[in-house]
Amino acid sequence: MPVVEPQSFAALSLVPFQINPHYTDHALEGHHGETRDERLAEFVHANPGVYVVGLREGMTLRVEGPGIRLVGDKPARVFLKGRLPFEVSPQDSLQFLLG
Repeated sequence: MPVVEPQSFAALSLVPFQINPHYTDHALEGHHGETRDERLAEFVHANPGVYVVGLREGMTLRVEGPGIRLVGDKPARVFLKGRLPFEVSPQDSLQFLLG
């Protein structure tokens, strides 16, 4: 995910937040680059007010009518400028993402 949204990254604007698929909080031993968490922290810093949902492998979001839910058996991690990243489980309400 780029730190700053390039002009061609607009997508379809189906949801008012960013989705970061294949999210992992695993830090590779010997890797001296940024972690995914650091990269997403940079993105939300440059894009205040934009939520980013880190979806782990095998997880998806289902938006149906006015509702949204996390589908699968793992939590997702949510990022927003000014807040520490936090986990949401498939049982949690995600309505805050839709505004």
